[in-house]
Amino acid sequence: MAMVQQLFPENPAIDIQETVRQALAGPARTLKPNARVAVAVGSRGITNLEAIVSTAIATLKSAGAQPFVLPAMGSHGGGTSTGQTALLADFGLTQSRLGVPIRAAMDTQLVGVAEGGIPVVVSVEALRADAVLLISRVKPHTDFSGGIGSGLLKMLVVGLGKRAGATNFHRAAAALGHETVLRRCARVLLENLPLLGGLAIVENQRHATARIDFVSPKEFEQRDEALCAMAREVMPTLPFDSIDLLIVDRMGKNISGTGMDPAIIGRTVHGYSLEELPGHPPPKVRRLFVRELTPESRGNAIGIGLADFTTQRLVRAIDARATALNALTALSLQAAKVPIHFDTDLEAIQQALLTLPQLDHFSPRVVRIRDTLSVEFFQASESCLTLPEADGRIVARSEPQPMSFDGNGNLTLPWT
Repeated sequence: MAMVQQLFPENPAIDIQETVRQALAGPARTLKPNARVAVAVGSRGITNLEAIVSTAIATLKSAGAQPFVLPAMGSHGGGTSTGQTALLADFGLTQSRLGVPIRAAMDTQLVGVAEGGIPVVVSVEALRADAVLLISRVKPHTDFSGGIGSGLLKMLVVGLGKRAGATNFHRAAAALGHETVLRRCARVLLENLPLLGGLAIVENQRHATARIDFVSPKEFEQRDEALCAMAREVMPTLPFDSIDLLIVDRMGKNISGTGMDPAIIGRTVHGYSLEELPGHPPPKVRRLFVRELTPESRGNAIGIGLADFTTQRLVRAIDARATALNALTALSLQAAKVPIHFDTDLEAIQQALLTLPQLDHFSPRVVRIRDTLSVEFFQASESCLTLPEADGRIVARSEPQPMSFDGNGNLTLPWT
């Protein structure tokens, strides 16, 4: 295995605090004195999230408002207020640190019925606020493709819908399509919720903040679509058409809604096939081994079903209830199934290689990544280094060396 760098274009850094202050300065001035503003925050590991949220709160305070943080994460955190507050704490977002209350009640209220008979509910805390500000990353979604993905509309409908809203959305989406239901339900909420607007975040190939825009409620649909297209253009992939064994060091809810981003691993949340699928984008991953579950996931291992092999230690870290709740809410039943698991990484890798179909076992294409957010630097076997599709996209940063295992038979860490 050699350490490899994927060649991404250079992107200028932005001043996070100044960008947020400027984006919110005008909207904040429209608030009445002492307005109670719900700052809605989700469950994703967004780069610079603490700086963005804390600066937004400070800007609202300086305008005379009284902000508070509202978890907008559907059924995540085990579908409880305690669990959702704990998820925020993992990102450094606590009451003592931010200097404002966190109101994490799961109560919702019906505010209307969207086209197609879809009941639309929303957080009672959001309804009671004088204004609501969404803070959301915009990017293609892990479960569906279309003009919009994971962004302002999804946080509005699913995040602020809490567990009940997330359930309503996914059940309707299974029949009508995700994008259709998002747009229909969002239009009901845009008419009934006191929205100030949203801070829409776009990240680049290095998972660094590339853009932060304030979006007014009347522009939600249009800007969500435009920013999703922008995010899609800079979204990284692995630079190979096919991979015989992909080793993922860690998966988790703070990394992707499905634990591992389907755009990176080439598998969908509703199942996959080892056969070539027409129109399915690369890479084709024949075997996938995931080693660990992040502590920030708090036992929610949704997405583990996308792997073929895992470790006994990851299985022990699974909170079966939290994982099942997420899978049942999202109707992603395949994603909660536990794959074959072994005591050591060495045994898992040996068995994975032995199950490869029609393979020259002396030159398998093996790739190891830290997680699906970290694909600039990774390890690749010698057979990957000269593949034509990788020409001009990667450069080796070390000589190939044998895989390194510790005394317990587990891979040592090459990551800094």
